[in-house]
Amino acid sequence: MPSQEELFDAVDALLEGEPRLPSPAERARLREAAGITQARLAAVLKSTPQTVKNWENGRSEPRPPRLQAYLRLLDGWAERYPAPAASEPVLAPVPVPAPVPVPAPAVVPAAVAEAYTGPEGPDAAGAMVVARRPAGKAAGPAAAGDPRFPHGPLAVLDGDGSAYGIDGIVLDCPATTIAQLAEWALRESGLGAARLNRSGKDGDPLVVLTAAAAVRFGLPERLEGPQARRSLRLPDDHPVVKQVTGAKWKLTQRGFGPWARLYRPAKAGERQCVQLAVLSWDALDARSWPGVVQMAPAEIARVLGTYAARVLTPRGSTAVNGLELMTALRPPTRAVKNESTGAWESGCNPGSLGSGPMDPAPPEAPAEHPVAQGWTGGFLDEEAYQWVREVELLTDEECLLPYAVGLDLNTAFLASAARLVVGLSGPDHFHRPRFNKKIPGSWLVDLSHIELDPRLPSPFTPSGRRPEGPAWYQTHTVAYAQELGAAVEPIEAFLRRETGAYLDPWHDRLKSACADTLADLGVTADLDERRFLSAMEHHKDVDPAMAAVLAAIKATVKGGIGKLRERPQGRHYRDGERWPALERPTWRPDIRAAVISKTRVNMHRKLANTARATGRYPLAVLSDCVVYPSPGASPLDFLPHTTSGKPLPGSFRLGTTPGLAKLEGVQEMAWAVDLMERGLNPARHIKGGDAVTDEGE
Repeated sequence: MPSQEELFDAVDALLEGEPRLPSPAERARLREAAGITQARLAAVLKSTPQTVKNWENGRSEPRPPRLQAYLRLLDGWAERYPAPAASEPVLAPVPVPAPVPVPAPAVVPAAVAEAYTGPEGPDAAGAMVVARRPAGKAAGPAAAGDPRFPHGPLAVLDGDGSAYGIDGIVLDCPATTIAQLAEWALRESGLGAARLNRSGKDGDPLVVLTAAAAVRFGLPERLEGPQARRSLRLPDDHPVVKQVTGAKWKLTQRGFGPWARLYRPAKAGERQCVQLAVLSWDALDARSWPGVVQMAPAEIARVLGTYAARVLTPRGSTAVNGLELMTALRPPTRAVKNESTGAWESGCNPGSLGSGPMDPAPPEAPAEHPVAQGWTGGFLDEEAYQWVREVELLTDEECLLPYAVGLDLNTAFLASAARLVVGLSGPDHFHRPRFNKKIPGSWLVDLSHIELDPRLPSPFTPSGRRPEGPAWYQTHTVAYAQELGAAVEPIEAFLRRETGAYLDPWHDRLKSACADTLADLGVTADLDERRFLSAMEHHKDVDPAMAAVLAAIKATVKGGIGKLRERPQGRHYRDGERWPALERPTWRPDIRAAVISKTRVNMHRKLANTARATGRYPLAVLSDCVVYPSPGASPLDFLPHTTSGKPLPGSFRLGTTPGLAKLEGVQEMAWAVDLMERGLNPARHIKGGDAVTDEGE
């Protein structure tokens, strides 16, 4: 029960009210009437043009201290440029950073509770949704973005029947069984999300169950079993599974696990699907969603709601979300008008991967793939760097430097996805082709004759060692060899005739999501290098909820790229058998190889440019992290700059944009040399100062 003091605070907040911004459309009108661009406004408010754009289309709202400054500016413009009388601006309340205490849940009438006792769920006439909000809070822009989904994309359900949604809204859920919960979520809750592409599908409502809610619905608080936790699910004879199927709901092949999808056949073209996530079953991996499970339900809803608004409504692990986002932004089909009949039909959506699976070329597949059985021509090995410089190549001058400083490239894979041309059709086989850097594919070519500085990793292999004889490479790797002045004469190739920048919308949305979330944490693109380093040092403490959103976005990038080459799982798999992931159009190891190849090449180019400018060489590289010897504990002590003091183009630069660098960690140089002598990679351990063992390296 809330205390009297908490209730009085809530009432006082209700009396005081909240800052009220004009509607998003009115904000844009006022700015345009003043003749100010979004970029100029962003500069004044120390934000980004994309953030201002989001404010003006209702995707997000300003937060203090920008909120007060923005409101003051809009009030001034409103006095100078009043709207015509016929179009008074509609005021939209502004969400506050933290919800104030809420009154006790409303009591659900007995008649309504009785309507939820049958196995088929409530009748439409008998169901009721009671929406509550923290004191002083009304429906915000995020919730009112689509009239079909007035309460946003998701809700976090607690054990007392309170469902916490975005913008501080609280719904009363009278369901007492999972089947009733699905009916409520689909028909009465007002949950869901609009499609991200006009040819795509609307987002299904997501209900997240706390441990108390899971127990309330007859689910075990923990899901235990001998297999990996991600594979755990309720047995088919569990009472909840029987109750769900008895109510004519179906489960996907994943069954009732941490992420359970309940569905019925579509009616009149409308999906009937509800997504459930059980927190106490590890639905939110702590590595991707740090600290979220320990948060209060309202704060969990804030985290997931922000992620849903900036990325998409979660549908599984962040890796699953990364893959689902690709499809949501580039649906495989679209409506096409039949010229002969005039009827609208489903047709291929240009620029997509199509609606059916596509087998890779033999060298692009993992060795267990059906097309690789009997193949003896070698395989593509485009992976991220895992390289350590040989200790013998360290100079006395380097060993006497006091520090080893680690740099991490922001979402390096996302940066590589920008304007990346990939194949959209199946591979064609060629012998002795002439190399063309504009054609995506795999090339068999000998790059072992290329002489490079041994203090740098080879750009052609993940280990950084010089290749031995002919090997398969993705187009970007071969193009870089040509850029270095080498003669490239392919022996064989698997190339694709239809190409396109499939990942561009995926890149753009995730890049904006990163920028907006970093801005919420006080890290903006306009900061100079020193202020950027200072802001990054404490950004996770500014708002733990937004820090968790940022971690989830980054995990979505890496996981989505990894899912493009998902391997078979399970003890009973045998080489040559197909596995479920192969039936997805997005099972595309060649696209994954293209992203990683471009990332590794970009890393080597920066390493080489830095070496030419400063004479400094890296100690180790691990994926997107590089460690340098340094005279000081800051990257500014060794990164190259021009005579005007600006970062040297082509080298490592500090900043928020994908592909730019941030400080990963600092250790003593003696620490790094010790690891190198033991055959360990300092880049793996530079972030933390814990004792390092030889295990797991």
